[in-house]
Amino acid sequence: MFDEGKPLFVQIAEQVEDQIVDGTLPEETKAPSTNELAAFYRINPATAAKGVNMLVDKDVLYKRRGIGMFVSDGARERVLAERRTAFAERYIAPLIDEARKLDLGPDDVATLIAQYATPSTSSPRP
Repeated sequence: MFDEGKPLFVQIAEQVEDQIVDGTLPEETKAPSTNELAAFYRINPATAAKGVNMLVDKDVLYKRRGIGMFVSDGARERVLAERRTAFAERYIAPLIDEARKLDLGPDDVATLIAQYATPSTSSPRP
């Protein structure tokens, strides 16, 4: 489950975000506590707290005093928007740069994407 190249607290935050995106943790529901996360992933509670605090800073979670952490209203859309931006920066921008080098226009790139995205018995891949 853990990626050696990424800090544990970031991975914990991403796991909670995944649950928000897939609906496992709907908005305004109680989120796992720091201690629950630490026990489940068998990590130091301080590491889990750092991941939770990262989500609080991003307004994905908020604390109800004496009750626990809850998923913020609008958290799913905030996480999706952040991930869409990261996706574009990590994948689309380099794709566009390489397409320009290969003299491929937007229609060419769209055609290639459609070919790779369409499941078929005979793969269009070279």
